[in-house]
Amino acid sequence: MNATATILKTATATAPQTPTVSDAVTARQPATPTGPQALPAPSALHAEYPLSRALGDGIASQRSTVKRILSGEDSRLLLVVGPCSAHDPRAVREYAERLARLADDVAEQILPVMRVYVEKPRTTVGWKGLAYDPDLDGRGDIARGLALSRELMRDVAECGLPVATELLQPMLAPYLEDLLSWVAIGARTTESQLHRELASGLDAAVGFKNATHGGVQVAVDAMGAAAHPHQRFAMDAAGRPAVAQTPGNPHTHLVLRGGSGEPNYRADHVRAAAAALESAGQNPRLMVDCSHANARKDHRRQSEVMLDVLAQREAGNLNLAALMLESFLHEGKQPLTPGALRHGVSITDACIGWETTERLVKTAAERLA
Repeated sequence: MNATATILKTATATAPQTPTVSDAVTARQPATPTGPQALPAPSALHAEYPLSRALGDGIASQRSTVKRILSGEDSRLLLVVGPCSAHDPRAVREYAERLARLADDVAEQILPVMRVYVEKPRTTVGWKGLAYDPDLDGRGDIARGLALSRELMRDVAECGLPVATELLQPMLAPYLEDLLSWVAIGARTTESQLHRELASGLDAAVGFKNATHGGVQVAVDAMGAAAHPHQRFAMDAAGRPAVAQTPGNPHTHLVLRGGSGEPNYRADHVRAAAAALESAGQNPRLMVDCSHANARKDHRRQSEVMLDVLAQREAGNLNLAALMLESFLHEGKQPLTPGALRHGVSITDACIGWETTERLVKTAAERLA
């Protein structure tokens, strides 16, 4: 067996215990350098955390609904909403229960899709997400992180909510992709050939974010590349290196997230982006990310962005098909430092709290009605 296959061989699976805020970090110690460690194969985690037939059918239906909204066949607003990162599974489950109840109330106007982001891109260094460091202590127990991530996404899906995530590491996709109804490719990776090829093989709709400098051409090019079939290096269900033949993904779209500290969600920006998409023969219906540079890194301004986009829709711009909010149980963010962490508060980007989220979503439903 070659070295790569050895690294990817299935590890003996044990039932993981879900960390809670009571398990908060007491010390941050860097991981000790060691040799390669075996990870469970995707098939092992699929067997440990399987999808029932009913749940699998439900996810397939949710994917179709997301695609219909993005194509304009369904006039509802797609709203991708939830924590910046899923650092505390217990708090994420609590949020999902609240969002599921709210989703029922606004179902005629809005389809909420919940963010369950288990990977976080870093400009330099920092906590990389639940899949990489589930115990928040720097040890990097990725085998445990993969299991927790799959279990958490399945629990959210069982609440009746479509699940969204950003796929950062292509090798992680086989562990989770059967649970996903919408996928983001981030501003730092939209230009990556590997991520365009990954998107071309996904059954879920994929949103490509504009570049960090604000330009949309990188995302327009990514959509064109993802629509084509590719042969790509991949991993099969048993964890072995493989060549995957992707069919091409026609269900991609642009995500406007601002750039270089400046927003790009206003009417002139949206018109220019839609024109660039149409000129390239791409879907002109797009999403506005209310956070990041569009909010000028101030989570409280997400409300301002969302209300502006709703006004543009009311004025007749139906290319504004979707919105994204970073939201958690409580407002703001907290540092990842020794000691107890506050329940339901982000440890990455600051989020709006649940009360603001609920008010915004209900306001949007009323205005869209």
